[in-house]
Amino acid sequence: MAPPPAIYQNDQSYSESCLHETYQESLKKSSHYEIVLSTSSGASDSRSLINEALINRTSDIDHESCDAGEEDSFFVCDLGEVSRSLDLWKQKLPQVQPFYAVKCNTNLEIIKLLASSGCNFDCASKSEIDTVLSLGVSPDRIVYANPCKTNSFIRHSANRQISLTTVDNAQELYKLQKFHPTCGILIRIATDDSTAQCQLSSKFGCSLDAAVNELLPLAHDLGLNVRGVAFHVGSGAKDFTAIHRAVREARQIFDTAISQYGYGESMNVLDIGGGFERSSFHESSFEVNMALREYFPAEYSRKQKVRFIAEPGRFMVSKAFTLATHVIARRDNFKAEADQVPAMLYINDGVYGNLNCILFDHYNPKPFVLCHNNKFFYLDQENEIEIDANANGTHLFSIWGPTCDGLDCVSKQTNFVSDVHVGDWLYFPEVGAYTLAATTSFNGFSGNAEIVYVCSE
Repeated sequence: MAPPPAIYQNDQSYSESCLHETYQESLKKSSHYEIVLSTSSGASDSRSLINEALINRTSDIDHESCDAGEEDSFFVCDLGEVSRSLDLWKQKLPQVQPFYAVKCNTNLEIIKLLASSGCNFDCASKSEIDTVLSLGVSPDRIVYANPCKTNSFIRHSANRQISLTTVDNAQELYKLQKFHPTCGILIRIATDDSTAQCQLSSKFGCSLDAAVNELLPLAHDLGLNVRGVAFHVGSGAKDFTAIHRAVREARQIFDTAISQYGYGESMNVLDIGGGFERSSFHESSFEVNMALREYFPAEYSRKQKVRFIAEPGRFMVSKAFTLATHVIARRDNFKAEADQVPAMLYINDGVYGNLNCILFDHYNPKPFVLCHNNKFFYLDQENEIEIDANANGTHLFSIWGPTCDGLDCVSKQTNFVSDVHVGDWLYFPEVGAYTLAATTSFNGFSGNAEIVYVCSE
C-alpha cells in the first residue's frame, strides 16, 4: 500500500506530474498559501487527495482552545482538475484558442498554470490586465473583453500594448479613435441567453442590424481596425442552439465588412465567448463544431485566415475548488412544526464571503458533512454530485453565514446523512467559479480564505 501523500506548508516540495516546468519554478517560490502538491495518477485519485488535505488541515484544530481564526474556512484546490479541463477543451475544440476569463477566479496559481499551458486571457479591467502581464504573459495573449471601458483604462491598455478589444456601441468607437486608434476591434453582438444561468445580453451586445448598418460604417469612416465579431451566450448557458444562431450572424457581419467596407485583410477573428460547463461540454462543443463547419468552413477559414477564440471561465476552474467551513453555532427549534426546519446551523463563511455565488452567480452549492464527532465522511459520499447523497439524509437543517444580516442564508433546507454539532465541519464541492473572486469584508469577516493545493495529474 502506498504511503499517504505528504503535506507541506510553505515548503518547496511538490509534484512535477501535472505542472509545466516554468510554472513549477514559480510555484516553488510561493509562500502566500499553504501548499499541498502530491504525486498521483489522475482523476481517479482526486478525491483521495482532497480527502487527505481536508483531514490534515482540520484534524488538529481544537475549536475550544485554538487561536482566533485558526478554524477559518479554507479551500482545497486540485490543480489536476484545471489541467484536465484544459485538456478536454483541446480535445473537443482543438481549433478554438481559449482565453481564460480572469474575472471568474483571479487566483494567481491558476493563472500561472494556465499561462504555462498555453492558455490566453480575457481581461475586463486595468487590474486584470496588469495582473496577467505581471506574470510575464505577452500583451498579444490578452483580449480586453469589455465593450464599455473607462477612458483611462483604454489609454492604459494602449500603453501596455493590448491590441484587441470588444465594442457594441458607437460611443466606444469614438473613444477608441481618440485613445487607442490602432486597436483591433471585435463587434460584440447580442444573443438569446434567456436560459443561461447568468444572462449578459441585457447589458452587452448590439443587434445584427446595428452591427451592419451602424457600427461597421462608422468604424470605416473613423479609420478603425475591425478584426471580427464576438458574442457570449450567457454564463452557464443551457440552450446551445443560441451558439448556432450567433455564429450565423457573425458570418453575415464578416461578409458585409469584407464586401462593403474593405476589411478583407483584417477581418479574421471570431470570439465565441464563454458560458461553457464541464457537465454539458459534449453538447455545447458539438454545437460549436457544427456551426463553425457550416458558416466558417475550412476553405473559407483558410482563405480569410480566421482565428477562433473563446472566453471560458467556470469551465476551467469550477470543479477544481472545494470549500471547507466550520460550524460555529447551532440553534434548535424544539417546537418546530412538521413543515419547519428543526435546527439552524451557523458556519464561518457565507454569501458575503466565498459563497457569494448564491447571490451573484445564481448558483446554490451543495453542502455536505465533512466531519462529525471526529469521523470523516468525505469518501463515504463518493457520488454526492451525481446522486445528491443529502437527499437521503434524515438530519434536517438550514444553514447560515456568520454575518449579522438575515440575507446571509446559505441553504434554507438541507438533509444531512449525519447529525451536526458545533465544532464540526462542512464542505462544498465544485466552488471554483465566481466565489473567492468576489468576496467582501462585510461585518469585519475576511473572505481571503487560505488555499491548500493538491495535484491529481
